[in-house]
Amino acid sequence: MTTPSSYSLSDYERPSLHAPEGAEAILLHSCCAPCAGEIMLAIKASGIQQTIFFYNPNIHPAEEYEMRKSENKRYCDKLGIPFIDADYDTDHWFERVKGLENEPERGARCTVCFDIRFERTALFAHEHQFPLISSTLGISRWKNMAQICASGEHAAAPYQDVSYWTLNWRKQGGSQRMVELAKQEHFYQQEYCGCVYSLRDSNRHRQACDRPKIKRLSQFYGEKNVSLIARSTL
Repeated sequence: MTTPSSYSLSDYERPSLHAPEGAEAILLHSCCAPCAGEIMLAIKASGIQQTIFFYNPNIHPAEEYEMRKSENKRYCDKLGIPFIDADYDTDHWFERVKGLENEPERGARCTVCFDIRFERTALFAHEHQFPLISSTLGISRWKNMAQICASGEHAAAPYQDVSYWTLNWRKQGGSQRMVELAKQEHFYQQEYCGCVYSLRDSNRHRQACDRPKIKRLSQFYGEKNVSLIARSTL
């Protein structure tokens, strides 16, 4: 019988993943280090060549974006995995989600947001001969897996040489190891999805529950009261 402890980083025996159509390389869209870490390890253990594609113009404000990007790159550097720093074209993002400002989490705005990011990922994959794409967004229990996969497949559809891997990264303890690894690596712990509207709605919910507003850039997995200066020594 498989127990939760069997899925821990120290005990889990990783199976060898088999990419669709025998693909040997993947362009992995990443939203942040906490979501990416476990997936990166799973792909690396399976001998599949991976490159991280960081394209997230939704993240607000700019210093939040830079923090999430730098944490992701830090872990890529540790594992020796290539990291692509794509454009931070926020004007394009705001134009595409115009009129959807008050949509709820997992609603139409999120679908458009996924489309924006995956369309750019698929285009880069097509231009640079990556046969397969996927995203770290799918490991988060706060996200709708079907919604993410639909956007991914839609983005890859125009290219005959690119497909989207719909693997559910949460299964077999993936979400558990995601948090475990985040604590082990002391990743930055964001408390909202990323966009200005999710920050707004998260703070509204907190206020309704008599909780303080989100304090950005100050919380890290497995650490308390760690300054940004101290982080620079990690």
